Order: sequence, then structure tokens, then C-alpha cells
Amino acid sequence: MTDATKSNVDTVDVRTLVPAQRHAKIFELVNNLTPGGSFVLVNDHDPKPLYYQLEAEYPHQFSWTYIERGPEVWKVEIGKLAKAA
Repeated sequence: MTDATKSNVDTVDVRTLVPAQRHAKIFELVNNLTPGGSFVLVNDHDPKPLYYQLEAEYPHQFSWTYIERGPEVWKVEIGKLAKAA
């Protein structure tokens, strides 16, 4: 059981998607988040460039918390801040 399962946060493993589809899927999930909602992103590399892309599109509207930092698996909880409502 993962930490995300314990806390009832959805986990999205994008490692099964081709790289070209990953950001589109993640942006879809971010767009569908309700204020205070979150999901855990599982990736095969540090998704830090995604952080910068999200910050450019949604400045100060989301949280980004590393749960696991590689070397083979990265997990980040991405949430929509309540003040972004």
C-alpha cells in the first residue's frame, strides 16, 4: 500500500505513457482538480521541468511536494491551492 493510497489521494503513473502524451495527461488532471484536491504523479525521471511549465500556466495556484526522489522512481504530490478557486 502506497502513502497515496493511505491518504485517499489518486496516484497517476505516467511511466506507461509515451513521453509525448505525459504532459497533456498531467495538464488534464491539473485542470480537473478542485480547490484543495491533489494527486500523486509517478514518473521515471525528475519532473522538475513540468513544475516550471505548471508555474507559467497557473502561477501560485498549485502545490508541489516531492514524496520520492529517484533514482528510478519519482513521486510528486500536485495539488490545487484553495486560494486558486
